[in-house]
Amino acid sequence: MEDCCKDVINGLPDNLLCQILSNLSTKEAALTSLLSKRWRYLFALVPNLDFDDLSSLHPEIMMQDHTSFIDFVDRVLKLRGKDHVNKLSLKCGDGIEDEDVFPWISNALRHGVSDLSLLVSPTLVDWLPSKIFTSKTLVRLKIRGPRVKLRNVRLPRLRTLDLDSVVFEEGEIGFAKLLSGCPVLEELGLANLAWWDSCSVSSKILKRLTLCCPNYDKNRKSVSFNTPNVVYFKYSDTIAQNYPIVNFDSLVEASISIRMTKDQRDSVRNASDVDEEITEMVGNATVFLMGICNVKTLYLSYETLEMLNFCYEAIPVFNKLTHLTIDSSNPEVGWESLPDLLKNCPNLETLVFHGLHHKVTDRCGDVCLCQGLEKCTSSLSQCPVKFLTIMKFGEAYDEGEDLNMEIEMEKIKHFLKKMTNLEKLVINYNTSVENDLVEVSSQLQMLPEVASLKCKIQVISDNLSLSPTFLISLSMKYGLLL
Repeated sequence: MEDCCKDVINGLPDNLLCQILSNLSTKEAALTSLLSKRWRYLFALVPNLDFDDLSSLHPEIMMQDHTSFIDFVDRVLKLRGKDHVNKLSLKCGDGIEDEDVFPWISNALRHGVSDLSLLVSPTLVDWLPSKIFTSKTLVRLKIRGPRVKLRNVRLPRLRTLDLDSVVFEEGEIGFAKLLSGCPVLEELGLANLAWWDSCSVSSKILKRLTLCCPNYDKNRKSVSFNTPNVVYFKYSDTIAQNYPIVNFDSLVEASISIRMTKDQRDSVRNASDVDEEITEMVGNATVFLMGICNVKTLYLSYETLEMLNFCYEAIPVFNKLTHLTIDSSNPEVGWESLPDLLKNCPNLETLVFHGLHHKVTDRCGDVCLCQGLEKCTSSLSQCPVKFLTIMKFGEAYDEGEDLNMEIEMEKIKHFLKKMTNLEKLVINYNTSVENDLVEVSSQLQMLPEVASLKCKIQVISDNLSLSPTFLISLSMKYGLLL
């Protein structure tokens, strides 16, 4: 049978074998050169090249030093001759110089590469060839490692651009030139973006947009988004002084992390009377959210939640929102804005908490046990949520781990007592001990009162290789057939 399989494989034409090998890294594909004379150079003819100097796979062909890695890449490219390159993925760290890498990239560009992915040492900041940004064949470009300085960009076929540590030498004008120089760009991701005072992102072509700025302690003067066809949006930055345009008519999913500066955060946390300037600044959080209020799936960081806590403007209504994830892993941030947020999500079906840690205040309404009785609201009892997930349960943030666990359990029990529409609760316990899951399940089975008898409870752990699932049916517990 084994010999028969070998005969079948050896009988395949070279182009089909190359297609099979293209699913492997180039180092892995090189192993086949040991099979026979026919396979000796076949690996070098695949259209997709994946060179990884950072990998520890297959010690049989691992490069003993950077020189052997350079020799290996040079040899493969030489064997290819003038054959078309569809994709080049290059990962290399310190020790690989620009005079080595430059010819490899130029070779791929010369042979019509459409997909170029670079993960290289930040020390190579000055070597990136400008011809990368004027290619007529590139459809997808991803660069990680060096700080990318964008000047003239002319990429007529580019549809996906993903860059790390970006600098626009002309600021807002340079950003506008990037968009105009990529007339068919559909996906744009800019991480560690060296921002400027004002920015306007305007495109009717973009469908996915990611802008992540470092934690600079400065507010932007003005940020606008006129991107009516974007369906996915990820945004991380300090709150801007003004959002003149926020247009996301087609938005489906968004991940938002907007934060105050350190001075603003200290002022609103510690002062009983916040000055008007900071109040207006924080108010821009709701101005921004108004522009994305037709989103269906939303993630809010704890920084964003804190912005809403100190905002005196009404939280917008999210009529289309069905899935909401809240990062609640910071014990310094309260839940004051949660009651109004939940009330303004009339069609919410799934609610996910990443942690249950928060600052105790008297303005949490009935989403927590720490509310004042005179300010108790009905945000939980009227909440339409059917599926509730608690992530990072049991994850300690200080020395009082046992106390924190007890508080978390009380919050979960409170949810079960209040949420009348709940159909399933999933608790993802951060533990590697199976008995911990048993203990939590047992405590929840002992609840004397629940708001929804049709709710099923599942306790799981990602830290167990074969994580058991403890499923509790409250309808069975109370002897009801639902």
